[in-house]
Amino acid sequence: MKAIAYHHSLPITDDNALLDIELPTPVATGRDLLVAVHAVSVNPVDTKIRKNRQPKDGQPEVLGWDATGVVSAVGPDVTLFKVGDKVWYAGAINRPGSNSEFQLVDERIVGHMPASLDFAPAAALPLTAITAWELLFERLQVSRDKNATGKSLLVIGAAGGVGSILVQLARQLTGLTIIGTASRAETSSWVKELGAHHVIDHSQPLAAEITRLGLPPVDYVISLNQSDRHFEQIVELIAPQGKFALIDDPEQIDVRKLKAKSVSLHWELMFTRSLFQTDDMVRQHELLEELAQLVDAGTIRTTVAERFGKIDAANLKRAHALLESNTARGKIVLEGF
Repeated sequence: MKAIAYHHSLPITDDNALLDIELPTPVATGRDLLVAVHAVSVNPVDTKIRKNRQPKDGQPEVLGWDATGVVSAVGPDVTLFKVGDKVWYAGAINRPGSNSEFQLVDERIVGHMPASLDFAPAAALPLTAITAWELLFERLQVSRDKNATGKSLLVIGAAGGVGSILVQLARQLTGLTIIGTASRAETSSWVKELGAHHVIDHSQPLAAEITRLGLPPVDYVISLNQSDRHFEQIVELIAPQGKFALIDDPEQIDVRKLKAKSVSLHWELMFTRSLFQTDDMVRQHELLEELAQLVDAGTIRTTVAERFGKIDAANLKRAHALLESNTARGKIVLEGF
């Protein structure tokens, strides 16, 4: 099968950073599905792994943690899917990724694709939607009662992949007042379009921006990037007994500064369940099923911003370069081999 991989961790500008290769087609066993991949999207985790995970003995490392496709074969223990089903998923970080014609993935982290979307726009959603869902409803335990008003949420980096779905979920499923951050006119417009009540400039001191709008201290803060840069401002603007969640890998931050306000700190990594084979691993299947219903109902929209053509090394290199520039809006998708 065709695949895109790397043998050595290299800058994206290097000709060998990502390569078109051929690999044997894997075989489904246990609870695995063998999926014929139709479309993928690219996430910051792809660039982080490429830059930091050195393949063993120069073996090919296949990236990609967002995909849509069709079930080609099932393992003997599969109960949730059948051959021919259209599916979407993010996959597991400790297994070969979706940048290949076929991929093995455990059925417990797979959902049936929304009927209203084609493969490419659907591929934009799984990883970011799982991350956003777990942040809001599992880590921060925000109420899904739209009548439960009076509390606020600040989303730092709201125009990116996770932010683009997080703002929608918060607006459509909760009663929170949503404040997103963006620093350019086009990204500010995007965040407002997705449902934020207010947009502030994260190139400015965030606490001053909150004060400028006449808003009270924020109950929930979710930081999606540059958490170390914004940490002092978060400590200042968050409400006493507030909740702070993050997904990035900040340089050293002094969490003791959260103590005076009794602020709780919450990490989110959507790969935790698959990485540790947790007892509730099937929860990701369930939330992807519910998300598909929300998409088909028109409640949630795809976050595609860029279509980069077919799935090959050249186009994936372009996608990695754009993500590394920190100027991407929404999601980058690729389709077909």
